[in-house]
Amino acid sequence: MSRVVFCKKYKEELPGLPVPPLPGTLGQEIYEQVSEKAWKEWQANQTMLINEHRLSLMDRAARDFLTQEMQRFLDNEEYAKPEGYVPPSS
Repeated sequence: MSRVVFCKKYKEELPGLPVPPLPGTLGQEIYEQVSEKAWKEWQANQTMLINEHRLSLMDRAARDFLTQEMQRFLDNEEYAKPEGYVPPSS
């Protein structure tokens, strides 16, 4: 049976991640408060942002930008989306 967490993005009990996705306290916070579904959605958005903005993860400013947008995404705040992006319909 998988872990269940109260997902801060979806405000409901959902299956959690099997391991913290990042090192440190931020990774532990995500592990405890973010569902696997929300994390996978963030990863897809992050990939689009990296490609759209041609970000290099070697650049500290790019990593800081992605961390800030990740927190906005997971907290249901307005976050950066690729230009012209239309989410798939359910």
